Amino acid sequence: MKRLVDTTLLLAILAAVIASFLYLGLDLPALGEAGNLKQMGAYVMRFLQPDLSDSHLLAIARGALETLAMSALGTLLAALLGLLLALPAAGRFGTLAQGLTRLLLNGLRAIPELVWAALMVLAAGLGPNAGTLALALHTAGVLGRLFAEALENTPSAPAEAIRLQGGGQVAAFCYGTLPNLWPQLLAYSLYRWENNIRMASVLGFVGAGGLGQMLYVSLSLFQEARASTVILAMLVLVLAVDALSGWTRQRWVRA
Repeated sequence: MKRLVDTTLLLAILAAVIASFLYLGLDLPALGEAGNLKQMGAYVMRFLQPDLSDSHLLAIARGALETLAMSALGTLLAALLGLLLALPAAGRFGTLAQGLTRLLLNGLRAIPELVWAALMVLAAGLGPNAGTLALALHTAGVLGRLFAEALENTPSAPAEAIRLQGGGQVAAFCYGTLPNLWPQLLAYSLYRWENNIRMASVLGFVGAGGLGQMLYVSLSLFQEARASTVILAMLVLVLAVDALSGWTRQRWVRA
């Protein structure tokens, strides 16, 4: 019986794939034609000759710094907002506040960064402001949920001891809860920063500035050599941020 169910499921998946090809009308054999292969080869060769002129490299350096600043500031704002929302989302202010806050966090992270960026471009105009706000809003929804779960799993005994000694709610949180919570908060924030540096490189396609906007302009003008240099800069920037984030986690979080 199990084998019959598995076979039926496999046939259904295969039928869905074939139906998708038929519905979309994809002409895969046309990709192997000599003219198309020659055109794709010429396109790839233009990408293998990056523009390394001084003026273009200087512009890329400015774009990389803008992308890095967008991701760092967006993650910082998201971490602060996520921590504020995590307190009611963890049930610290009652059931009603918990439900409403969790609904808000779900809404923030349900909207992708590109959609947030498109909305923020309309609200804040073209440039890095829109990208920073888009990253902050989406990431706040993600970090707020992660922070809330971390709060729920944090031992409450240290904070209770401080309150029994006459300390207030703020003192109990800062000295009883936050020290145990800090490594998790930092680890989550660094992980989201790694994701945001990649996303910040893409948000320029909707006018949010940085390397993404340079790549969009270069591709729109069919400047493959310049686009190739921008892609290489994106790769170097992502690798550098990954290395820095890994070193930070190794030094601060795991220690």
